[in-house]
Amino acid sequence: MKTYILNNKVLFALVCMLLCGSMSAYSGNSSKREFRGAWIQCVNGQFMGMGTRQMQETLTYQLDRLKACGVNAIIFQVRPECDALYESNIEPWSRFLTGRQGEPPSPYWDPLAWMVEQCHRRGMELHAWINPYRAKTKTTRELARNHVAIRHPETVFAYDGQLILNPGLPENRDYICKVVADIVERYDIDGLHIDDYFYPYPVAGQTIPDDKEFAAYNNGIRDRGDWRRYNVNVFMKQLYETIHKVKPWVKFGVSPFGIYRNKKSAPTIGSNTNGLQNYDDLYADVLMWVNNGWVDYCVPQLYWPIGHKAADYETLIKWWNKYAGKRHLYIGEDVERTAKSADLHNRNVNQLPAKRKLHDEMGNVNGTVLWYAKAVVDNVGNYGSLLEKVYWKYPAFVPTMPYIDGKAPKKVRKMKILNMGGRPVLFWKAPKGKGWKNEAVKYVVYKFVGGERDDISNPSHIVAVTTDEFYEIPASDIQPGVKVSYVVTALDRMSNESKPRKETIKY
Repeated sequence: MKTYILNNKVLFALVCMLLCGSMSAYSGNSSKREFRGAWIQCVNGQFMGMGTRQMQETLTYQLDRLKACGVNAIIFQVRPECDALYESNIEPWSRFLTGRQGEPPSPYWDPLAWMVEQCHRRGMELHAWINPYRAKTKTTRELARNHVAIRHPETVFAYDGQLILNPGLPENRDYICKVVADIVERYDIDGLHIDDYFYPYPVAGQTIPDDKEFAAYNNGIRDRGDWRRYNVNVFMKQLYETIHKVKPWVKFGVSPFGIYRNKKSAPTIGSNTNGLQNYDDLYADVLMWVNNGWVDYCVPQLYWPIGHKAADYETLIKWWNKYAGKRHLYIGEDVERTAKSADLHNRNVNQLPAKRKLHDEMGNVNGTVLWYAKAVVDNVGNYGSLLEKVYWKYPAFVPTMPYIDGKAPKKVRKMKILNMGGRPVLFWKAPKGKGWKNEAVKYVVYKFVGGERDDISNPSHIVAVTTDEFYEIPASDIQPGVKVSYVVTALDRMSNESKPRKETIKY
């Protein structure tokens, strides 16, 4: 027993050393505008068969912890294999929800609708994440009768134990866009997100069976690789237009594999890496989508550590910063690998401080998305603690997107402090505004004490980001003789911030 206690004390001391070392290594400043996302996946089976109450409790705990860690956007997987973690008349309920594809949850609920409400209540965005082409994962053994591969087997091909919606068939592009339009129309999501699965990841000894489609739909393109890239490009443009036609404010984001092309394949533009390539192996011409404005944000998956021989993180973040700056650029970070990889210059510290420093140095990097959320919640390598106490200590809003809408809403109205049962409460009314570009969807409350200047550019003064039109002033703010000013601003759907309105009280 004594040895056990001693080991725990030693472990606690080491944790503190790591935390303090990481804090001292960080020299960046908190930003008020930064995309701080986290992927919540279902395909790993973490929710399978949990039941409604347990899954809601699990997600509630995850969302609370992620908010405490500074996360302001959740990317929630809702369609892993042409199925649905939401109520759909097009595709079957996901087995990653209930354990069997096509079986509805019991007691009945709609996870996507619930997540939208829960995220918005916490001041977070919710981006619905779909896998566009994958129709069956390797581990799925049974498909529901209304699954697309059962209803239309001619639209899919088998590859490495999976089923893939054939990107060479125009009707598959239309089908995916129909599914997406349904989601965007019926749910108050902030973004629609797709990942890195386009044509399947290559497997030795296997070929993509698309001879018939190439012959029928080549459009005069002679090279098979160019034709496959053309298919994906047409799809990406169509999907972007579909989303924005239904709701112009819903952001379209993509999370491609971390290498666009290696230098040996493309000496002029390639990165100094040696790994799988988006352009050559997955037929995903990511730079074309970014440069043509077919996506609103791009999140390359830079899951490797700094110093990796084949795919060095520092090399890749600098490459993406240089070439992919025409749309918002966020970096996909692997929490576990970062936490378990030692800093190259100080083996007692992990690589989080060095990676955050690189982020600060990149002029076109506007944020981070964490792979994956549960690793942050579980505080692997103190990653969550460091976000909460250092890097994301103060709240931040997602970056604005002037190419969608850059005009801020008007000020809040009729702001006043009322005594409600012995407790002061700050009230306000929504600003006047018609149409999605002018309506407020949430509010920011800032607090300034005594003679502090009303500087709303400083996120340390933010005390609430809320969809409510009131703020309950905590008892800790009430100090006799001390003057406290509260400033409230309005945010619209694109996170444009109104001018401030202030109310001062002296207790």
